[in-house]
Amino acid sequence: MTSVVLDNVRKSFGSLDVMKGVDLTIDAGEFCVFVGPSGCGKSTLLRIISGLETSSSGKVFIDGKDVTDAEPSQRGIAMVFQSYALYPHLTVAENIGFGLSLAKRPKAEIAEKVKQTADILQLSHLLDRKPKALSGGQRQRVAIGRAIIRNPKVFLFDEPLSNLDASLRAQMRMELTELHAKLGATMIYVTHDQVEAMTMADKIVVLNGGTIEQVGTPMALYNNPATPFVAGFIGSPKMNLFEGEAAKRESCKTYGIRPEHISLSTTDGKWHGVVRHIERLGADTVVHLDLPELPSLVVRTEGDRSISVGQTLFASPFKSKEHRFS
Repeated sequence: MTSVVLDNVRKSFGSLDVMKGVDLTIDAGEFCVFVGPSGCGKSTLLRIISGLETSSSGKVFIDGKDVTDAEPSQRGIAMVFQSYALYPHLTVAENIGFGLSLAKRPKAEIAEKVKQTADILQLSHLLDRKPKALSGGQRQRVAIGRAIIRNPKVFLFDEPLSNLDASLRAQMRMELTELHAKLGATMIYVTHDQVEAMTMADKIVVLNGGTIEQVGTPMALYNNPATPFVAGFIGSPKMNLFEGEAAKRESCKTYGIRPEHISLSTTDGKWHGVVRHIERLGADTVVHLDLPELPSLVVRTEGDRSISVGQTLFASPFKSKEHRFS
């Protein structure tokens, strides 16, 4: 297993600083997820690790070796992109083994490694099919198989699930997590979807404007966000964040409370407001309240709770779950 270390990595395009000095250690065998909004630098950072993009300054170490100036082929990495990039005229087996064929490995060796890879990804029954006969999830597994067969030191994933529908994304999240457990390999995964980050990662790196806002386990970031940005980005629905007079009353610059950490009452509470919108999600109901003394408040409550638009409700935060940012 292989570690990845970034030492003061910077990237500029002319006068525009995209990466502003990133220091990060990804331990051997970790599933590390880079998450953040569009334009935060997460894909650029992944491309710098892969060697597809050169850094303006700083160093990249893979397995303790300085690979800052090394070609991608010399870094021991394999990358899976958002686009499957499969060869339509080749079968699944030929697509998976294509890299080994280019390297002119013996046919028997290629066949054996293709079989092993297909078994891991549950593709054995599809080896004779061509990409047009596969579902989106199956095509993505073939693309992952093409990476696995090379036995890389580090796997890099650049938003690989964004082309799939919701149910397939959920299935592939589970399959990738199980794959990581089987291989024990170091994996770095880029996404803008905090749900993917929370459900898959050993370590999450939250990026914003070319800098790291916070690094930690999913639950550490959920329970103890270091900044309002992290607080608002991690968790769904996102945390309620108040500034101005509402925050001053709480003796802080920004006050935060998660929707699931608020109780509702028809009789009394810290705040009161009128129900503007209701989202019925089955097990949960998300209630949007218009409050006279605060911006709107989002509350997550029981799915079968009787609530109607226009109703006046009182809301109270769980005291132990409040967040105050200076």
